[in-house]
Amino acid sequence: MQPKTRYAKSGDGSIAYQVLGEGPLDLVFIPGFVSNVEFYWELPTTTRAFERLASFSRVVLWDKRGTGLSDPIDHVPTLDERVDDVIALMETVGSERAAFFGVSEGGPMSLMFAAAHPERTSALVIYGASPKFSASPEWEWGWSEEDIAEFVDDIDRNWGDPALINLFAPSQADNEALRYAWGRYQRMGASPAMARAVLEALCQLDCREILSSISAPTLILHPAGERVAHVGAARYMAQQIPGAQMVEFPSDDHLMLMYDPDPSIDEIEQFLTGVRHKTQSNRILATVMFTDIVGSTVRAAELGDNRWRDLLATHDGAVRRELKRFEGREVKTTGDGFFATFTAPSRAIACARALRDGVRQLGIDVRIGLHTGECELMGDDVGGVAVHTGARVAALAEGGEILVSSTVKDLVAGSRVDFVERGAHQLKGVPGEWRLFAVAP
Repeated sequence: MQPKTRYAKSGDGSIAYQVLGEGPLDLVFIPGFVSNVEFYWELPTTTRAFERLASFSRVVLWDKRGTGLSDPIDHVPTLDERVDDVIALMETVGSERAAFFGVSEGGPMSLMFAAAHPERTSALVIYGASPKFSASPEWEWGWSEEDIAEFVDDIDRNWGDPALINLFAPSQADNEALRYAWGRYQRMGASPAMARAVLEALCQLDCREILSSISAPTLILHPAGERVAHVGAARYMAQQIPGAQMVEFPSDDHLMLMYDPDPSIDEIEQFLTGVRHKTQSNRILATVMFTDIVGSTVRAAELGDNRWRDLLATHDGAVRRELKRFEGREVKTTGDGFFATFTAPSRAIACARALRDGVRQLGIDVRIGLHTGECELMGDDVGGVAVHTGARVAALAEGGEILVSSTVKDLVAGSRVDFVERGAHQLKGVPGEWRLFAVAP
């Protein structure tokens, strides 16, 4: 459940924050680049991450001034000003001492707080960060002037579109769900001008001199192949901070926390509590089915709003009856179609045949796509690459056709279902080449 957003006063400014969990440890999350405390709860992955953190700590989320729901400002605060804001936040929530979880641009701020206020810092976790993000003659693990100019230009042209996706998540750049989430996160997190200002200010920071003065137990987490913060910079921090531990992940994506947070949360729980609880699996093997009415826009125009609404309601009732009959689970409607899942591909095919033939009696043709793969359960919703694949298969089906992936065909081998090969296809946003088959009439 999303916690209530409240405001803390810091000087003449107001800082948006949320508190969740009742664990014995206070954990202050220091966000990167930009943030929005309410947007976190729109994403199943970040929701899961914060709920896991809240299972063993009291988590404090907040937006830095100039970003998210906090007060807008006309300049980027200094690190000292940011530290004052954290103290004001801690006073507001009644926290005398806390662990800090600093991500990306929030890393330098976390380092500064831990060095300046060791009495209020119980532990420090740094993810995907660097003590110095810009390159210099003696620092090779930073952005060149050309890099910075390229990033700024991308922000100016593509903020919210999304900008910087190839930098922050190169392996997921074609993942439409992540692109949408990252773009919306940008739009809700800051204006383009503030995003640019934050990036330019970050290029001026250098926290290397304070690393050796940090006394709090420190854990450094880093995707080994990412380009936002070079792994060499993370290794340097681990060497300079006394007693620091470091864990590297085999990933090229800075945004790993946004789509795969569990490996990081596992390490954080172990580090802060000494115990690593086994996470309950939220992934299942399922056959996904997407249906879509062929020519729905033209048909609606022909019938008029009232008659089309009545026909659509009749169609929906017919589909739901077949789903119930073949033990399918309705996930959601998609306007003029359905997204459903089945535990068995054979039942999915049987259901697809029945509902295709049934709605034809209403004068409606549907296209149907089926794919079987590992899906992620997200409350009442279902996600994952298998879902995207099923949607892409359905989009290639002809009117009245049931199109399936080779995975579905292979899983029902030996059944009485015949297939007609439809060739190999590239499915937008899905890696590899896919052989598709139509279910024979």
